[in-house]
Amino acid sequence: MNSGKAFLGILVGTTAGALLGMLFAPQKGADARKKIAKTGKEYADTITSRLDKTLDGITKKFNKVKVDFSEIAQHSRAKAEKLKKESGVEIS
Repeated sequence: MNSGKAFLGILVGTTAGALLGMLFAPQKGADARKKIAKTGKEYADTITSRLDKTLDGITKKFNKVKVDFSEIAQHSRAKAEKLKKESGVEIS
């Protein structure tokens, strides 16, 4: 099981447990609803923050691969031009 699925399972289990605990706690309905809404917002904020960090990491890696690929392409192009000049063969 990868870490993303494990994290999601833990998050869902924790959320379900917290919600069930709040629903069965001896509180007024309005207080319980406020507590559930607050907890839900906290979890949503946490998930949003982690997704943002993950997307930032993916974006940085993608940009690095893009730069690396561009450098390899430029190097290959220069090498092909050098070979073309040395051999005198026309390459389209």
